[in-house]
This record gives sequence, C-alpha cells and structure tokens, in this order.
Amino acid sequence: MPAPEATTHSVPNAIEINGLTKTYAGSGNNPPKQALKGLDLAIPTGSIFGLLGPNGAGKSTTINILAGLVRKSAGRVTIWGFDQDVNPRQSRAAIGVMPQELNIDPFLSPRASLEVQAGLYGVPKSERWTDELLDLVGLTEQAESYSRHLSGGMKRRLLLAKALVHRPQILVLDEPTAGVDIQLRDMLWRNVRRLNEQGMTIILTTHYLEEAEEMCDRIAIIDRGELILSEETQSLLGRTDSKTLVVDTGDARTLPALPEGSRAERRADGRLAISYAPSRLPTDGLIDAIRAANLPIRDIAVEAPDLEDVFLRMTSGDRAKGA
Repeated sequence: MPAPEATTHSVPNAIEINGLTKTYAGSGNNPPKQALKGLDLAIPTGSIFGLLGPNGAGKSTTINILAGLVRKSAGRVTIWGFDQDVNPRQSRAAIGVMPQELNIDPFLSPRASLEVQAGLYGVPKSERWTDELLDLVGLTEQAESYSRHLSGGMKRRLLLAKALVHRPQILVLDEPTAGVDIQLRDMLWRNVRRLNEQGMTIILTTHYLEEAEEMCDRIAIIDRGELILSEETQSLLGRTDSKTLVVDTGDARTLPALPEGSRAERRADGRLAISYAPSRLPTDGLIDAIRAANLPIRDIAVEAPDLEDVFLRMTSGDRAKGA
C-alpha cells in the first residue's frame, strides 16, 4: 500500500488546536451548552494518538470540528500546517475520518461508494486506488454487492476504506471497534499499524482503554470540554503511585502485619494481594513483613496500574475538588 504523499517530517505537529471553544445554542427550556472551553492540544506527526474522555467530555465535538462538520465558536485549528479558516480545502484534504455511525448509502456497492467518495474529494480517476482499498479492508469479494446486504462488520470496513480514498496524512478513528467481532478488530489494528509505519498520523477515540494502552504512543484526556493532560502513554501510566504485590502463600490464610500505608486482602484464588505506594514504601519491606509472619512465599509478582486506573483518577469528581 502506498505511503501518504507527505513525509512524517513535513510538519512537527499534524494537528494544532489553540483556544478551541464550542457553544451549542439552547432551545426551548434548554440553555446553551458549552461543549469545549478553550481547548489547547497538539498531536505530533507520525504518532498514534489516543483522545480519551468520559461521555460528554467533548471528544465528538472536537472530531467533528476537525472534519469540518461542526463550526467552532472560537479558537484556531491547524491541520497539516493549514489553518482551517484560511485554507479549508487543504486542511480538509489532509484528514480522513472513520465515524461511529454507519452512514453508508444502502443502494451503492462498496466499489461505487469508494468511487463516489473519491469524486467528492476531487481525486482523478488515474489516481484512485479502489481495488487496493477493497483488498486492504477485506471487501474484494463483496465489491459489487449492495451495501445494504453487508454485515455490520463489513460496513465498518467500508467506512475505513472511505476514510482513506484521498490518501490523507491523518486518519481519525472514532470508536472504530464498538460492537465488532474479534476478527474485525484484529484486521483493523493490523491495518492501522501498517498505515502508521508508512507515515500516517492516527487519532483514536475509544472506550476500550486496554486498546488505547496497547496501540497509542501518546494519550490526551479531556473532561468537561477541557484538556486534563496530554502525555506519552508510558509516562501517563507512571502517574499513579500505586502497585499491587501478589504473593502465593500456599494454604496459609493469615494476613501479615504490614507497614503503615499498605493494605492486604485475600483474592478468590487464595493469593495475597498487597496494595502500596512504591514512592513511600519499598517492596523489600513488604516481603520482610510476610516472612516475619512465617508465611511461605511460593510465587511473587508485582502488578502495575493500567490506563483505566489513571483514567478514572483523572476524570473523577475528586479531581475537580483538587484531590
């Protein structure tokens, strides 16, 4: 599959967002709603970037503004070096969006859908790569079938192909694996990695945090229309000062006396799980306490926090109170 037309060194940030604000007008008894509150965000070129947040955080609004589907109230958006207000056509051509909704014409075949989409982007017939796209997403055999006869998973594959018809430098995947089977999920991630290796910047929104943790090299969390943080994934995972020491003590069920700042419990499988803050309490001290209680240590492991732990902490009500 051909690489994107521009190299990964063309611009330092594929997308730059400064002071982005969006207020939806009220209607009837509903007051105006401010979905974005001066959002600032930079997405590095060549990255797989996770955009996370709870429902109503402003993720969809941000994506729709990038895609040119929603008008911003204020702020500046630059896509692949093009100011969205000054060069709307160039900025729109640099980005492809795979939406959540299955917005496919039921009376067109996959091949016809891709040809129409390419025409909308002004792609000359000599530069179209419809057959390659159909092969990429596994729809070659269904190329001439009516789209209404495709399964839900096949329709999502077609959405991915439609997002790529104009060879964008940036691909946005909005909840791409919601409700899909494992086979489709694996196919999607293989293609995403391949596209990224060839220079394409990927932006991913997902409620499956384990996917974001595995796929993304950088993650931003937004909440209530504001940026909470934007960091490399590994740095983000290191933010939570907590680990769990898991010890197999055989048939022993006694809970040892532990140093202050740690907490022990027995899991259903009989293993001893001790939660502690590594910055304040070394692991050696916990092991010494277990030995002092004359408990056997048959096996031992340390569990680090995952992205879900960090996400819940950063988007909880406690954050708003300054905790």
